[in-house]
Amino acid sequence: MNKLLKYKNQEPIFRENQKGDLLYLSYPLFDKTRMVKHGFSTRLGGVSEGIFSSMNLSFTRGDDEAAVRENFRRMARAIGAEEDSLVFAVQTHTTNVRKVTAEDKGKGILKPVDYQDVDGLITNVPGLCLTTFYADCVPLFLVDPVHKAIGLSHSGWRGTVGKMGKETIARMQEEYGTNPKDLLVAIGPSICQECYEVSEDVILEFQKHFDEKHWNFLYYKKDNGKYQLDLWKANEIIFEEAGVPKENIAVTNVCTCCNEDKLFSHRASKGKRGSLAAFMTLK
Repeated sequence: MNKLLKYKNQEPIFRENQKGDLLYLSYPLFDKTRMVKHGFSTRLGGVSEGIFSSMNLSFTRGDDEAAVRENFRRMARAIGAEEDSLVFAVQTHTTNVRKVTAEDKGKGILKPVDYQDVDGLITNVPGLCLTTFYADCVPLFLVDPVHKAIGLSHSGWRGTVGKMGKETIARMQEEYGTNPKDLLVAIGPSICQECYEVSEDVILEFQKHFDEKHWNFLYYKKDNGKYQLDLWKANEIIFEEAGVPKENIAVTNVCTCCNEDKLFSHRASKGKRGSLAAFMTLK
């Protein structure tokens, strides 16, 4: 099949999955575990219109609620999950991670959430589908094949400075006994360094939280006084320093901003957009 997205390189990091008009991405890295179903949505295959066209997965951006519900139904069906199994994060750029249990089933999609400020979700309950939302920020997928547990976290620049990947691993260690050396992790589609211009105040935060030996890999300064920041590399460093083997880390080569026709990008659209979503469930 011809690739529909633009890739930074041609390494086989993603699989493009098509279900009719619907397109979503998945990671071959997780296939060998045979214990998860997962996917990352694109803009293709939904029923939303206008700036939300067509697979918008957010109830909070002004789209028609019925259209969004249909989009969720289609995505759940595509990855092999039940609609009522979805559990939503409530993202506010924190590093708060919630342990999801059977009582959380359907929160966000079929019943209200009763928690706030949650950017990461973990569970060891089969059939619950962790769900997080994106439009340039970094999705983090974590699979513990030994203790049969998973994590899914949202990491923008604030979450990355706060080392959301490390925080998610720490919660999985606490709750499930996860050993970082056993983890398979993936850094999902998000804005690339070439597209992500930031001001000096952001860089100063990264300098506080990342060793100086990494700075040349994380950003470079331009003549206009701004910087280009590499969130992909930053999250890879976080996972490695947390003890995940390098060969167990799949780093995205798909940029949301470079693919604004097929992926929602907050920066490319100047905020006029819908939301993508990441999904993962234990079989």
